[in-house]
Amino acid sequence: MADKLKFALALALVVAGLVGYYQLADHALVLRVLAVLAGLGLGAAVAWFTVPGQDFYRFSQEAVVEARRVVWPSRKETWQTTLVVFALVLVVGVFLWLVDWGLLVAVQRLMGRSE
Repeated sequence: MADKLKFALALALVVAGLVGYYQLADHALVLRVLAVLAGLGLGAAVAWFTVPGQDFYRFSQEAVVEARRVVWPSRKETWQTTLVVFALVLVVGVFLWLVDWGLLVAVQRLMGRSE
């Protein structure tokens, strides 16, 4: 129950930051943006002290570790894959154009408008 109350408080702080942005419409943009950032920061700080907040932090740390393990393609592999994609797009585009043209001719003949 305490975690739910903390999350409600965190959400209220974020909403307060957004409301502050619009309430400070007559003030400098920097002050308005600071209100939003303060709301987001305070909301994140409150959420940090909840069990789901700690779980999310651990999950994000594990995601960073996993992203470092990814084997990224080389520049050559990236270009080759891009060229294959472009070639397939061209082939499929021509195929669809031919199908469209064929259906147009068929409909024109069925309606007696063939030339």
